[in-house]
Amino acid sequence: MVDNQDLNSSPSSTSTIASPFYNYLQELYERYQCLDDGTVANYIPELALANPQWFGICVVIPKGKFFQAGECQRLFTIQSISKAFIYGMALEDHGRDYVNCKVSVEPTVEEFNSIVLDEKTNRPYNPMVNAGAIATTDLIKGNGATERLKRILHVFRLYTGRDLDINVPVFLSERSTNNRNRAIAYLMLNFGMVTERIEETLDLYFQQCSIMINARDLAVMTATLANGGINPITGERALDERYVQDVLSVMLTCGMYNYSGEWVYRVGIPAKSGVGGGIGAIVPGKLGIGTFSPLLDTRGNSVRGMKVCEDIAQDFGLHLFNVAQPKYNLQDWIEPNEL
Repeated sequence: MVDNQDLNSSPSSTSTIASPFYNYLQELYERYQCLDDGTVANYIPELALANPQWFGICVVIPKGKFFQAGECQRLFTIQSISKAFIYGMALEDHGRDYVNCKVSVEPTVEEFNSIVLDEKTNRPYNPMVNAGAIATTDLIKGNGATERLKRILHVFRLYTGRDLDINVPVFLSERSTNNRNRAIAYLMLNFGMVTERIEETLDLYFQQCSIMINARDLAVMTATLANGGINPITGERALDERYVQDVLSVMLTCGMYNYSGEWVYRVGIPAKSGVGGGIGAIVPGKLGIGTFSPLLDTRGNSVRGMKVCEDIAQDFGLHLFNVAQPKYNLQDWIEPNEL
């Protein structure tokens, strides 16, 4: 178990923050560690190797403090969580109007990998389903595959504050088994939603999904969005502040696959999940949450991660539309003057 520390400190630092919020996360970890509902993703062979017991929770606030419990250094592939950050890149590369011509922002009840487009506009429904994510990846600028991949890795470094690697076995596994995504891409090509560099864009998409992160990285990434696009640890800007609201809006309404409507109803904070077991959630101006547990429900969302996010939102009154008195005051629990 790792104590909560200042992210600006060295890994060997033993300083801790005296905060009841740290104990609160420990209690959440212990409460849900034994929850064994769900199954590990197996449609990508490499993902089936994950240990169902892995579990970590990390929270970062805009002033650069973090609180964690469990295995927050355990690496996993980012998978669909990458879609939100690639969408932000596409917005910066082309602006809202052009991106919206290629990808809508409407929620859908269809499965995330459905081979279906909006019948009226021929656009993918939103950037969080595979069709929309492939279309936004296709929008990433660069002279060839290598330059485009380098740009993605650079932006992800801005979000996390460290260099990230691609899990090559997962990438190759996705590439060799994902003819469904190829079908989606060629359908969009037929309607002019993507360019003819299909194989290059698909490889880029499979690589972005195969980037290795941990719960701590994910909490820093979400805290960056909560902090208006500025990494709270490095002070570097990862996303133009004009587009933070766009990314958060789509995460809120579309980020949890076809559970998104109920997520808004029950939890009410922007979030994105991935079949690697991660969930990243954001409370604008207050904190970023990163959880990791590979046991998934039938929709592809981490069972333990959803429980953790729901408890945090309810206990501290963080639902965007909450007007009731919360059970706990977040300011008091984290530390006075820390938020």
